[in-house]
Amino acid sequence: MNAHTLAAALPTAADQPTDAAAIHAAALLLLPHIERGERIDAAVLRTAMETAFGASDTAGAWDWKDAYDACEAATVLMLRKYGKALLRKAGSPAAAVPLFGKIAGLLPTHTRRSEEAQAFQQFSTPIPLGLAAITAAAITPADRVLEPSAGTGLLAILAEIAGGTLVLNELAETRAALISSLFPAIPVTRFDAAQIDDHLDPATVPTIVVMNPPFSVLANVEGRVADAAYRHLASALARLADGGRLVAITGANFGPDIPAWRDAFVRLQERGRVVFTAAVHGSVYAKHGTTVETRLTVIDKIPADEPSAFPASPGTAPDIATLMTWIAEHVPPRLAVAPAVQVMPT
Repeated sequence: MNAHTLAAALPTAADQPTDAAAIHAAALLLLPHIERGERIDAAVLRTAMETAFGASDTAGAWDWKDAYDACEAATVLMLRKYGKALLRKAGSPAAAVPLFGKIAGLLPTHTRRSEEAQAFQQFSTPIPLGLAAITAAAITPADRVLEPSAGTGLLAILAEIAGGTLVLNELAETRAALISSLFPAIPVTRFDAAQIDDHLDPATVPTIVVMNPPFSVLANVEGRVADAAYRHLASALARLADGGRLVAITGANFGPDIPAWRDAFVRLQERGRVVFTAAVHGSVYAKHGTTVETRLTVIDKIPADEPSAFPASPGTAPDIATLMTWIAEHVPPRLAVAPAVQVMPT
């Protein structure tokens, strides 16, 4: 289906599509541009959004946060179509970083933020950083992979490519509907991820958690919450199967080597051992509208022999290539997981 045919098939304003359906429709219009290696500039993006929504942003039909979500949804579609082939061509995840970087480079920088994006700290994962997180997770087809704050699916699609069976949760209404349309075979729950262990079905026991939680906000709580990331991580770790692995992207100031968080990580290590942590330079996130430094932390679900002892951090990775090297050098092999909670390959 070409762009003109697709545009004709899209809902008109009179049909009043849901925001998620229109965002998905815009993503389908953007996908051919990405496939051709064309940059998505403001004019291309505006045309796709106006076609999908049947009206302009000035008319209040959509905002630029919706437009950025459409770009990310198009990236999900692109990776589903070509991701495995790109990884095969590269030969390794580390060698694929430049290829994934080229895809990310085609998308516009997030320069306009909506109130919802600010309130929920909806900074989606740049796909090169997501590739690093998925590499650290070492996902196999036997894994059930939980993403507690699934956003637009940029981490989820990488976990899918790696062969994992997905368990997706997203609190924000439009994003939850969007990710449901992008992953139609997977039920998407809408729980507060800071309490994910309290709400998921008891039978849902992931062997992997990959997460990029809000750094300092909680649902239904006004203002900044200093321990927001800790609450998200602790609840996800509680739900993780024994022997499973949790990989978290957080703010750089949330780590065991940060004095303010040392005691919290000592408590975490009573249940799960930190095996790797490294800060990541803020430039990695620049395309997504922030230059805040982040951190990649890997925790294996086994009590630490000495909860107050942590692995030395290699420092702050200046780029994803360096981070991938550190992951290869410092992240240990996975632990064995109880067979009862593994997903048997079909």
